[in-house]
Amino acid sequence: MSSFDRKQALDILAGAPADVLLQHYDLMASDMPAATPVRGPEIGTVMVRGKIGGGGAAFNLGEASVTRATVKLDSGEVGHSVVLGRDQTKARIVAHLDALRQRSDWVSRIDGEIVRPALALMEDEQRRKAEETEATRVDFFTVARGED
Repeated sequence: MSSFDRKQALDILAGAPADVLLQHYDLMASDMPAATPVRGPEIGTVMVRGKIGGGGAAFNLGEASVTRATVKLDSGEVGHSVVLGRDQTKARIVAHLDALRQRSDWVSRIDGEIVRPALALMEDEQRRKAEETEATRVDFFTVARGED
């Protein structure tokens, strides 16, 4: 079972539902080295840009709230997070897990107990939404009259 690279793990952790992340984090928290806040959590906004059809000119769609945090372990590892929304607890947890994943003795445990279950949950949710969407799909067709 291979582990995720740092970006993959951060993407999964930042996208995971906060309640699920907190539940798994709390189960491991008693064994974790403490983290000292370096920055935040701070709430701000980012500009969301879009493209029509994936190939059109980029345009500003609007702003979205994000929360960022940076923590440092006593052993020197620094963890960062930027999560969509205004959940300061989630941003702090993701930053702490990012710092811990930089230590070789924590990577497999965090990946196995938090990252993989979060990924499985998000994939199940995507699959459920795809099935709901497919169930409402309508196929349109054109009847040709045979006249030229």
